[in-house]
Amino acid sequence: MSEVSEMDAARALLRWHLEMGVDETVAPAPADFYAWQAPQTGGQSANAPARRGAAPRLDAVKAEAQAVPAAPAAPETVSTDEAIRAAETAAAACDSFEALDAAVKAFEGCPLKAGAKNTVFTDGVPGSDLLVIGEAPGRDEDRLGKPFVGRAGQLLDRMLAAIGRARTENVLISNVIFWRPPANRTPTALETAVCRPFVDRLIELTGPKAVLIAGGAPLQALLGVTGIMRARGVWREIETASGARFPALPTYHPAFLLRQPAGKRLAWADLQSLDQKLKGR
Repeated sequence: MSEVSEMDAARALLRWHLEMGVDETVAPAPADFYAWQAPQTGGQSANAPARRGAAPRLDAVKAEAQAVPAAPAAPETVSTDEAIRAAETAAAACDSFEALDAAVKAFEGCPLKAGAKNTVFTDGVPGSDLLVIGEAPGRDEDRLGKPFVGRAGQLLDRMLAAIGRARTENVLISNVIFWRPPANRTPTALETAVCRPFVDRLIELTGPKAVLIAGGAPLQALLGVTGIMRARGVWREIETASGARFPALPTYHPAFLLRQPAGKRLAWADLQSLDQKLKGR
């Protein structure tokens, strides 16, 4: 068997990163290794550019690193408890959906915001009798600033249309996290705890007849229940910070259904149950 070339290995690594959702660099711009200067060796001047394709020598790397000014110290971050208290105060002060939308966009207590392009709060019609709550924004959502706009969002739209629902008419859609986690990872318990006061206030202000919980992460964040396989299709209640209770139905996340189409039969049963609840039957 022939050995894999370095170029083939690099392409394979790049494909793997893309499949894992790593689609952007951490630094503002990529490092130009060819711009580094080679050390003085033999007849080559220390100021002459390194031969294209040649790896920079260790002493050249050290010299380059020493020439770069030290980055300013990062600002002191607040603790999770302080961030939660700030979110509770900001959410409680909102007496309308518009005020809450502005408060979420102005909130700086969630560390995910620093790495996100946009705040992704809601899409749809505020005050609709159906509120759908998912997990967190993905790449497309982060780019456009709206929840559920990628392939999973397109499937969600078709699912809702099957029971006469549309985000442009009678559905409001949100997530338990409003900023994209790196590489689309699952949000941590601390991240969801920081955003939870805003989710509670959203439910209280919009007063839906039912909340459709899409996926295991929002199931655990809102109900403290694990295991979407067992929990889906069973009506429960979300209790907000003020003590208000709202009917909630867990179901599979559309992204899961894209990977496991066999689950669509159970998701359809959940949608029928949701439809009956919204019609008061």
